[in-house]
Amino acid sequence: MKCSFCGEEINRGTGVLYVKKDGSTLSFCSSKCRMNMLKLKRNPRKLKWTTRYQA
Repeated sequence: MKCSFCGEEINRGTGVLYVKKDGSTLSFCSSKCRMNMLKLKRNPRKLKWTTRYQA
């Protein structure tokens, strides 16, 4: 499974699975990724530390 924010692989038994009201799921490898997406509403394509970064 891959992280919905940074795109890194998540090991089995780790991470957080977030279920939205419409039933779709988001998986996060860490609280750093979870907070950046849900609370701070950042775009992963603009952050250099993510694998989804576009130069």
